[in-house]
Amino acid sequence: MQKTPIVHFEAASTLAVVVSSNEPLLFLSDDLKVIAASASFCRAFDIDPKTVCGQSLSEIGNGEWAMPKLASLLRATASGSANIEAYEIDFQRPNQKMRHLVVNARTLDDGDIDHIRLLLAITDVTDARAEARLKDDLVRDNAILLQEVQHRVANSLQIIASVLMQSARRVQSEEARGHLHNAHHRVMSIATLQRQLSTSSGGKVELRTYFTQLCQSLGASMIADPDRLSIEVTADDSAVDADVSVRLGLIVTELAINALKHAFPDERTGTIIIDYRSSGDDWTLSVADNGIGMPAGSKAPKAGLGTGIVEALVKSLNGEIQLSNAGPGTAVTISHPESAGSRDISTAA
Repeated sequence: MQKTPIVHFEAASTLAVVVSSNEPLLFLSDDLKVIAASASFCRAFDIDPKTVCGQSLSEIGNGEWAMPKLASLLRATASGSANIEAYEIDFQRPNQKMRHLVVNARTLDDGDIDHIRLLLAITDVTDARAEARLKDDLVRDNAILLQEVQHRVANSLQIIASVLMQSARRVQSEEARGHLHNAHHRVMSIATLQRQLSTSSGGKVELRTYFTQLCQSLGASMIADPDRLSIEVTADDSAVDADVSVRLGLIVTELAINALKHAFPDERTGTIIIDYRSSGDDWTLSVADNGIGMPAGSKAPKAGLGTGIVEALVKSLNGEIQLSNAGPGTAVTISHPESAGSRDISTAA
């Protein structure tokens, strides 16, 4: 009959705690003999509690605990030359699935300096790791699905824009044709925004590239002679969240369309400059042109759909809008001071 290792009387309380623990625990001697095992350990690993005490760690069960590396680490822990903290092992029992365990071990001073005791705690993280992998897979699948949806939305918007342009060519009314052209420009702009979002990653959009692509799309659809009119972007290295980039992009779209339609009559040449600067929570977006500007003493134009869109978007960003003479031309500046409140948009230079 196997003998239970002799335990110093001061270890009795530790022994009682181990046996009654709800966690899988092993109380080991320095030569890796089992002094005691918790009932939870025996249940978890299907071991008869009557047979475990006195056996070496490598002998318990069907020998599945015979792990040379674990044994080496436990001996090093007993000698004081190592610590086992969150050591991960793959645990295989006959005819059962692999289980993933996390092991922690520490020495216990029970008053007997000649015999070191080890307390070994085992946590089965198999189910937790499987759930984490499932969540990661779901997040990845959702991200792929979202990208695909955004890509298809952008394609659908381009189809709609083509239909609008074809309709504009067929109608006789100049006013109706103008409305269809305006709708076409807005739809193309939104399609560009969607396509940009579908290719962005990490939740941040770098604005200089974003505005450049947006303005290239606007120029392609609205500027017949690139030698006469152009749109330039002079933004810094700021990046913003994707939802914020959409609002900023729509603002730029509306202001650029307005400048292209009204700032350069009679075949005037000129440039529209899109600028964005940020410092901490302060940021400024400006759309300026060197066109005819605002005649002296003129009243502000009647608010139309584009103006309403811009005002609503600026409000949603907690910003302030200012219209000024650029000498020559007109400048529209949207600013967001740091004192604007808690609804700041995050930027990263």
